[in-house]
Amino acid sequence: MKVLYTAHGHATGGGREGSAQTDDKVLDLKLTTPKALGGAGNPGTNPEQLFAVGYSACFLGAMRFVGNRDKIPVPADAKVEAAVGIGPRDDGEGFGITVALTVTLPGLDRDRAEDLVRRADIVCPYSHATRGNIQKTLTVA
Repeated sequence: MKVLYTAHGHATGGGREGSAQTDDKVLDLKLTTPKALGGAGNPGTNPEQLFAVGYSACFLGAMRFVGNRDKIPVPADAKVEAAVGIGPRDDGEGFGITVALTVTLPGLDRDRAEDLVRRADIVCPYSHATRGNIQKTLTVA
């Protein structure tokens, strides 16, 4: 694979209780543990929220790529919502995540929207990286 771009970021502190930054400081975030995971629920974000927005943006970009390539009009107000869950794995060896993507494509008929989502799932790097590793559902709203 020919790498076209490399993002750089780091986390410091206690992992889920620390901070995270990109090398260019565009993102400079306080990390906190949600109450559901035993944290105090203080203001801040967590890896699951970051994964959710990253996957949403990447999948939306994949739909636009496929739409341009395959002449499928992607509405300007298209939206991808991601729900990222975390919990203990069934094998008892750590934690795993789940992802549910809900795609809204106003004005696109259901068959065409579902076809676009299916094709985008093949193209999206996040989908490719996680394929077979996590429970994932795709829904066209």
